[in-house]
Amino acid sequence: MINSLKKENCHYSPRVTLAALGLKINSLKLLDPIKYNVVVLQKSIRHTPFQKLADAFIAILAGAHGLAEINTRVRSDKALQHAFGRKDCADQSVVQETLNACTKLNVQQMQQALDVIFRKHSSACRHNYKERLQLLDVDMTGMPCGPNQEGSRKGYFGENNIRWGRQLGRVIAAHYEEIVVDQLFTGDVQLTTALQPLVLAAEQTLELDEAKRRRTVIRVDAGGGSLDDVNWCLERGYHFHGKTYSSHRAEPLAATVEQWYTNIQQPERQVGWITIDDPSYVRPVQRLALRWRKKKGGWKHAILLSTLAPKDVIALMDLPVDRVRNPRAVALAYAKLYDKRGGAVEVEIKEGKQGLGIVRRSKKKFTAQQMLVLLGALAHNVLVWSRRWLMSAAPWLASYGALRLVRDVLGISGLVEVDQNGATTRIVLNKGAPQVSYLAKAFRSLLRPQQIAVGVEQI
Repeated sequence: MINSLKKENCHYSPRVTLAALGLKINSLKLLDPIKYNVVVLQKSIRHTPFQKLADAFIAILAGAHGLAEINTRVRSDKALQHAFGRKDCADQSVVQETLNACTKLNVQQMQQALDVIFRKHSSACRHNYKERLQLLDVDMTGMPCGPNQEGSRKGYFGENNIRWGRQLGRVIAAHYEEIVVDQLFTGDVQLTTALQPLVLAAEQTLELDEAKRRRTVIRVDAGGGSLDDVNWCLERGYHFHGKTYSSHRAEPLAATVEQWYTNIQQPERQVGWITIDDPSYVRPVQRLALRWRKKKGGWKHAILLSTLAPKDVIALMDLPVDRVRNPRAVALAYAKLYDKRGGAVEVEIKEGKQGLGIVRRSKKKFTAQQMLVLLGALAHNVLVWSRRWLMSAAPWLASYGALRLVRDVLGISGLVEVDQNGATTRIVLNKGAPQVSYLAKAFRSLLRPQQIAVGVEQI
């Protein structure tokens, strides 16, 4: 290997596959909307504010869970910098200063830039509303931090129970695993307060007019199931599919169920239709009672609310159309459609925490943290898009989430060969990496338009 490439034209990278992806991103000018729209009022000496934001973005893709890792993951990797169009990398402390200099206006500019990027590259923005319903999952997750940080409030943080921190609201396009909206809130905000601004932000990003809203489903847990929130969604034309917020009404409503259905795959849970009408909702809704055994005996109850017709639920679940005539299959499909949000937004949040470290990077300034949240959302979507780009040659990547993409796909070492003008001509992957021959084929296909060769050799 050493003899096949001249040392002065060959650069080693511990993440040569990320460098290969960087070449693709750079050729698409994917970050240009940020470059031309986000104006941070900070004096430029060696690096512009955009370049420093780009360094933070590259570090997130490289698996950095803290901005201090910019120095070890990006600044020490010349090949990686070059692939993303950078001649050098700013010190992590300088990047932190730029984030701290960001204002509310910069956050708005960044969101607008990300909307431009999303509309150009996402699958969710090209969804065929005539053929299939768009499915948007909305949820919140806690971002613990110290009590002295801006926006930090004592609130509910799931497994961490009551503590100090901020809250992250997220909207996921479930069919495509893309983040439509990531929005930061103070720590005392829950979905009952955040649902409407999150849905309005998703409307803007996806450019949802009245016709598209009628073909869009908002799927939430009980936190977004208050009467006011449900009616607000229905008045705007959306479909709604989620649990109701008022749990104390679940038991008496469940008592009106005439027939319960049991899923053999979940024998501990039963579902049944509530047949009495509720005039509180502005549009007709169907209500499904769910009950399951408590450890100490007795039943625990919840109510699932849905405006979807049985044929729409069957279609969203990819079930045979004749299931519409089976009452038991229809009832179980409604419940299963709600359960699948656990495999969409909840999984994507977990992947973001493990693979992109979204809760590990914490800034004292609220606007600085908002910028980091938006950069993390962009990194997530770039991973989803890169998986799509590579899947034509490596279809097994379909099952990979953020963690495995960062660690197993974009973390392979190798060499980058450049010509006398500094243009990349060849990428060499380390032969010892797992499934490297398949990945080499995928990256070869990805970089073919740029006439960059991709090979595998012992390094």
